Amino acid sequence: MRSVAFLSILTLALVSGANLRAQSPHYGLSLNLSVPSGAFYSTTYPAYFDPSNNLVPPQKETYDLGLGGTFTASIPMDRTLAVRLNLGGTSESGTNRAQGYPTINLQHSMFSLGGDLQIFPQGTAFRHRGFYFVAGLSADFERFDRSFGDPQSDYTDTTRKSRLGGSAGFGHSFGYDLGWRFTVEATFHKTLTANDVNAGDPPSTDFVKLGFGFVF
Repeated sequence: MRSVAFLSILTLALVSGANLRAQSPHYGLSLNLSVPSGAFYSTTYPAYFDPSNNLVPPQKETYDLGLGGTFTASIPMDRTLAVRLNLGGTSESGTNRAQGYPTINLQHSMFSLGGDLQIFPQGTAFRHRGFYFVAGLSADFERFDRSFGDPQSDYTDTTRKSRLGGSAGFGHSFGYDLGWRFTVEATFHKTLTANDVNAGDPPSTDFVKLGFGFVF
């Protein structure tokens, strides 16, 4: 909840700030590939003794390439700056393996509400055309599922987390001033809060997001 409140305050500050003139927004849709990195890509947990005093060997958790989608509204504030609001989601599958134990199926899904700043160094924010930098914050609502059975229907353990995320990257819109423009974007997402593994939190949901879509 604190993440959501912080993001709401930030968004209001961006939209209402310093005599900026908002223009008609550019709406966009994109299909995204998420490439896990860091501990989200691979984490090895040390061996431990279970309640029956049996030694459980080290467990290795890995997540694979994921898919998702995003809806955006980019609001130009001047020639080089736009405020972008976005909502989207992503999903990744993975496994937990330990020698002598059955493989555990993993499934991660995340729904995000975010606000970004877009900087168009060539002064094309009004037209949303050309190269741009993007950075922002998001409220991430995550679900971690673990199952020994059918990964589509038999999840037996679920953990839900609400965390604050940050992202930064760049993109490019190809096309003319009028009509739809094809957009490609690459950003790095990192979990900023509630990611202390020693306190029992899941590792940071860190990944590179590659987006392919349209802006109009």
